[in-house]
Order: sequence, then structure tokens, then C-alpha cells
Amino acid sequence: MADPGKPRSIAPILVLVGLSALWALDSLRNDLLPGPFRAAEVLPPFERLSLYWLLLATAAAALARIQRARRPSRRMAIHASLIGLGLFAIPELLIHVAGTLVPAFTRVAMFSLAPVFAVVLEPYIGVPDYTPLRNGLLSALVAVMGVLLLFPLDLPHSPAQYAAFSAVLLAVLLVASVNCLAVRVVVAYSHHATSLAAFAASATAFTFFAIAAAAGNLAPLSFTLAPQAAWSLLVDFPAFVAFFWLLPHMVAARMTLRFLLAPLFAILFSFILFTPHISLRIAFGLALMAMGSAWMLFVPDSDASTHTSLLHLENNDNA
Repeated sequence: MADPGKPRSIAPILVLVGLSALWALDSLRNDLLPGPFRAAEVLPPFERLSLYWLLLATAAAALARIQRARRPSRRMAIHASLIGLGLFAIPELLIHVAGTLVPAFTRVAMFSLAPVFAVVLEPYIGVPDYTPLRNGLLSALVAVMGVLLLFPLDLPHSPAQYAAFSAVLLAVLLVASVNCLAVRVVVAYSHHATSLAAFAASATAFTFFAIAAAAGNLAPLSFTLAPQAAWSLLVDFPAFVAFFWLLPHMVAARMTLRFLLAPLFAILFSFILFTPHISLRIAFGLALMAMGSAWMLFVPDSDASTHTSLLHLENNDNA
């Protein structure tokens, strides 16, 4: 983790921006690429996810081999596996359970709350020497306001919708909190290559979805999956590695900005490629998203010596 007293390196910010841009490209895949490369539902969801994570785990293992990373301790492997469950497997399962009861745009709006949760939770479950972001909560809320102008929330109206809405909200909270813990874990094991943590996390996600897929009927593999596998290696895997590289270099509150930057880039790419009409509401929403995200990324951290927690849980000697 960077020393608060030193100028912050621009490299982690560039990596986060690159990761978010790759996510944005992935969301536009069906619009940009010919049929074979599109995200077609060739396989049932859990089989598709298990193959996806098997591919990423294999690539991460190859990267660790190239780096000649030493074998991780059992404790590190367990922690990295829990990261895989909390960041990738269980949230994906919760989103799958919610299904179409929570529309895609509503999910985007709900995941924009991840930086808000991370700003609040990181002082308590993040690295011990965490330095808070100056006005981090306010800037995160400003960015969320921008998201809501672009992706209005479709609020639930039935018990089933309330349950689905709660499942997605739980997924957002889980991602934000486990991201805080992941930073703490990787910083503690900074003497190990982060590719080992990436391998353990992706292998755990693969095992989770493989077990889920085995509970149903397995579909036969097809060569039509080859273009999608190539896309995963060229786009998804670099983003995956970038995420694990960021863990010891950036606080979780900033890392969760990927849930704001990715839709921001997706909208900007759509404007460039398809030149739609930009309304005042869309322009104002984009401006709020950009300003809130930029503030969290570039404004110096608060002075740790004068820090008080957001929830005012610090001890009061005068009480």
C-alpha cells in the first residue's frame, strides 16, 4: 500500500482505468463483434461459468509458472479461496437467483453503491494502517446520483421482486466488503506473487460452479465456444490479472470505482461508435459520475493523525 506521505503513483490509476475499459468492451461485445464471438447462451449458466473460471485459473497458473512463484502457504491459499467465493462465486450465484426480476440496468445502478459501502467499511475491515479518502463518501454519493440519472432504479412491487432485489443488494455488499478484506490479505502476503492469489481464487470459483453444474444435466462441449474462449483470454484475463495486481497498490474504496467507470466507459464508447443523441439528463449524469470518480481517484487522502471514523465508532476518553 502506498505511503500516504509520498506522492501517489499514477500506475494503479491507469491500471484501474484499463480494467474498467476492458469491462466496458465486454458489455459491448454483442454490438461490436460478429456472431461467433458474441456472448451467446451456448451452455447453461453454471456450465458456462465453470468453463470461464477454469480458463482463467489455467491462465493464472501459467502466469505463476512463468513468474516462478513459490508455492503458497496453506493459510494464504485458504484466504485466497475465500476471496474467490466472496468476490466471484457467491455474488454471481445471488445475481443468478435474482434472475430477470431485477432488470440489467437496475443491477448496474445497484452495483454503483459498491464504492459507498467500501468507503464506510474499509476503516474497520481493511488494512490496519488505512488512511481514509478525503470526502470519499460524498464523492461516491455524487457519482451514484449520476448513475441514477442514466440507469433509474426499477423498485420492487411484489414479494418475489423484493427477495430478488435483496439478493442483488447482498451481492453488492458482499463484493464491497470482501474487496476490503482482499486488500488486507494480499498486503499481508505481499512476499508472494499475486498470480498465486489469482489462481487460488479462480480455481475456487471454478470448483464452486462445476459442483453447481454437476447438479444439473451437462451439455456437450462444442467448438463454437472457441471464439468466446479467445475473447476471455484476450479481454477478461487481462482485467482479472489487473484486479489482483491492484490489491496491494490501491485501497478497496478506489478499486470499487470499477463499478462506476465501466458503465461510464460503455456509454462513452457507445456515443463514439453509434453517435446517439445526448440529452441534457445524460450529459449531467455522465458529468456527476466523472466528477465523483475523479475526486476519489485523484484527491489526496485525509490526514490519518486527525482521522475519525465515518460511523464515529472511535473511543471517546471523555465519555
